[in-house]
Amino acid sequence: MSFWRALLSIICPPLAVLDKGCGSILITFLLWLCGWVPGVIAALVINNNPKN
Repeated sequence: MSFWRALLSIICPPLAVLDKGCGSILITFLLWLCGWVPGVIAALVINNNPKN
């Protein structure tokens, strides 16, 4: 994960997972609406997944 992707994950998590698919965007967006911290954690986990 690059520095810019990590920074984008902290600032606006749904934008950081745009290239990961619709499900990832939806999950991250819903968690981000529930609270900033869950959205950031979800974006960081999705971006650090070695399979994608």
